[in-house]
Amino acid sequence: MTLALAQSSADAAKAPAIGSGAWREQMAIWLREQASVQVQGTQLPVPLRVEVEVGSLDSRLRLAPCQRVEPYLPSGTRLWGRARIGLRCTQGPVAWNVFLPIYVRVWGPGWVVRQPLAGGETLQPHHAEAAEVDWTLQRQPVLVRQQDWVGQQLVRGLAAGQVLHAGSVRAPQVFASGAQVRLRVQGAGFTIVASGEALGDGHVGEPVRVRLPSKRVVLGTVVDATTVDVAL
Repeated sequence: MTLALAQSSADAAKAPAIGSGAWREQMAIWLREQASVQVQGTQLPVPLRVEVEVGSLDSRLRLAPCQRVEPYLPSGTRLWGRARIGLRCTQGPVAWNVFLPIYVRVWGPGWVVRQPLAGGETLQPHHAEAAEVDWTLQRQPVLVRQQDWVGQQLVRGLAAGQVLHAGSVRAPQVFASGAQVRLRVQGAGFTIVASGEALGDGHVGEPVRVRLPSKRVVLGTVVDATTVDVAL
């Protein structure tokens, strides 16, 4: 998709000049459309709202007059947070190509903590409230459902108003380093069980190293407070 924009007085009646308010509004509309297409392509499970802030060209640029300027997305551009798009002259005495800074905010449902919380604290429903949050500010996927974080432990402390994301929480600890655990190896029609010493704290669904009586160390996945599964 392209959008024709004018930069010469001869075309002023046809399209707004670069940098004008009308031009910036046209750019914002085009960018929202492009960003919405990208967001929909990710098949996210919830509806999101896109906002676009159009930046300014470098004031030092001295561009030749152009009757048709087309915006485009440089290869690999992700319209998420801070980005830039290209503008190229396709009809004028001198062909030119410049880049325009933009900022894309993508708003969607999330949860923000109500008060400061310490790392390791087990989250309860009263610890956070539903809110619309800017997903582009989060390093990891935002937690959308309450069941994704209730009963989980905070990886690190959070200040009031911070957003809960996938990196904020982990499964609760079910045993400590040094605990005796049962190692379980399962295959087609058989199960082998052995005992060992955990060499790290155990969190359900996470890996942990276990030392066998033979001193051999194996890596397994925590199942519960006493069991670690080892893959064949």
